[in-house]
Amino acid sequence: MSRVEMVPKEYGYVVLMVALSGILNLWMGYQVVKARIKYNVRLPRLYALESENKDAKLFNCIQRGHQNTLEWMPLFLAFMAMGGIKHPNVSAAFGLIYVVARLFYFTGYSTGHPQKRLTVGVYNYMALVGLLLCTISCGIDLLLA
Repeated sequence: MSRVEMVPKEYGYVVLMVALSGILNLWMGYQVVKARIKYNVRLPRLYALESENKDAKLFNCIQRGHQNTLEWMPLFLAFMAMGGIKHPNVSAAFGLIYVVARLFYFTGYSTGHPQKRLTVGVYNYMALVGLLLCTISCGIDLLLA
């Protein structure tokens, strides 16, 4: 039996959600690059200093929106991969909620008003909890099998 046959066919949805999250991450990174050019924030600086740049807050919000997504990415990917083994459809649905909510999180944050990141973006945390429950269920199932 090949490794691909060891997971349910529906695991393909999980794989596609992982790919979609990667596309979102690449797009966010591109937005940061554009903001670096627009607001003249040169590498290796991670953030702009308000004392040196009148647009520091706006750039920093864009950078922070992407950085925060990167901070949560390992947990999201691990939960997707593991929870999706037993619950591929549910995990993929939570993955889609996560990606869409992260898009809203980033675009809200990028306005320069950090509180706007949570209008729809807050649902990414609900999706992570759902994925965590799928992962726990998969682990229990493996132990009891």
